[in-house]
Amino acid sequence: MDKKYYYKKENHSKYCKEIHTLFNSMKRYSFPYDPEDIPLNGIYILFQKGEKAHGVDRIVRIGTHTGNNQLRSRLWQHFVNENKDRSIFRKNIGRALLSKDRDPFIEKWELDLTPKQNKDKYIKDVDMHKQKFIEKQVTKYLQENFTFIVFEVSDKNQRLEFESKIISTISTCDECNASKDWLGNYSPKEKIRESGLWLVNELYKEPLNGKDMIILRELVEK
Repeated sequence: MDKKYYYKKENHSKYCKEIHTLFNSMKRYSFPYDPEDIPLNGIYILFQKGEKAHGVDRIVRIGTHTGNNQLRSRLWQHFVNENKDRSIFRKNIGRALLSKDRDPFIEKWELDLTPKQNKDKYIKDVDMHKQKFIEKQVTKYLQENFTFIVFEVSDKNQRLEFESKIISTISTCDECNASKDWLGNYSPKEKIRESGLWLVNELYKEPLNGKDMIILRELVEK
């Protein structure tokens, strides 16, 4: 399926290549890593084993946080804390793994057991041993297949703006396509399969422009 977008694409591939080159040149983290190396506020960029674009490792997810000083916590929720209801990224990885295996447990995986009323209503119907097993599979997959870079962005509004624009730049680039073996191809979420990103929000919106690229480079170099 062709990628959807709402802005003219004349410079999107150019800027997408630039940010891929920029982020691929930065210090890369893999697991285990020292949380003290991670800034308190910022944006993270994820790469996945086997995925390539623009001659370098392909960006497969961009993320940030809304609360103050929560970047380290957000990464921990994704990669360490075995609770898919605290991380949509974990939930999406689990969905794809279960879908690939055609496992009917995916129906229970969709349930959010965080609210008390939901837990009281559904807990008796969920095989918690199976859920814990899937959580461990998700953790193993994440820690073995993903690496990331981070850069500091102190201002919340600026973090959210650049997160959105980076996502839109990549999602509207025709040169950023998933490999045939990408796990996301098994996702039940059309937007993930279509975009090649582990995301369903901020796709196909306003991309980076020339002025944004100058600011982004300044943020990264800082």
